[in-house]
Amino acid sequence: MSDARSPAQIEADIISRREQLAVVLDEIGVRLHPKTIMGDAKAKVAGTVDRTAGRAFVAVNRAVSDVKAQFVSEDGAPRLERVIPAALLAAGVVGLVVASKRRRKR
Repeated sequence: MSDARSPAQIEADIISRREQLAVVLDEIGVRLHPKTIMGDAKAKVAGTVDRTAGRAFVAVNRAVSDVKAQFVSEDGAPRLERVIPAALLAAGVVGLVVASKRRRKR
């Protein structure tokens, strides 16, 4: 068995390899192009921001639901034993802030 190839076969292999190399070099050129790198970076950042914003939304929504559950019963009626003290506390804080601002003006 002889592995001898004809000059035509060798030339065909060279042409084929040259075409494959050209495709690889074109792909490398596209991957390393500044616009491609910038686009990939933007997409990665956008994905990270989307995931972070989604997690933040879920956390805030859960916190709001937890607070709401403290002041509203499961049937939707306000829990007056918790609403009234909270309202009095809020009114007291607002009153202290207003009094403090009036004292500063004098």
